[in-house]
Amino acid sequence: MRQHTPPGQMAPHIPADVFQRAQATGQPLVFVVNDRPAHGVEWRRLLLPFAIAGATVAGGWGLVAALCFLMDAAAHTFTVIAGAAGPIGVGGITLKLARGKNT
Repeated sequence: MRQHTPPGQMAPHIPADVFQRAQATGQPLVFVVNDRPAHGVEWRRLLLPFAIAGATVAGGWGLVAALCFLMDAAAHTFTVIAGAAGPIGVGGITLKLARGKNT
């Protein structure tokens, strides 16, 4: 005896003997699937755009903070170098890059 399996994905509660009897007699099978769409907002669909926007904003603020830190470090470095170097003169024009401590 050849075993017949139902085609496709069928509900697990349909007995095999009912399917085999319907197949043997040529009687059609009617499958009723109770599948209703969920009510309300699907949060998973909205989560991805908000996550991307939040990551973009956080990355932008991180970039601004890093640039501010680097500019501050560059300004302090320039101040230290200019204070140690003293006045710089080219062709009779003297430029004092930083004020002395007693002026």
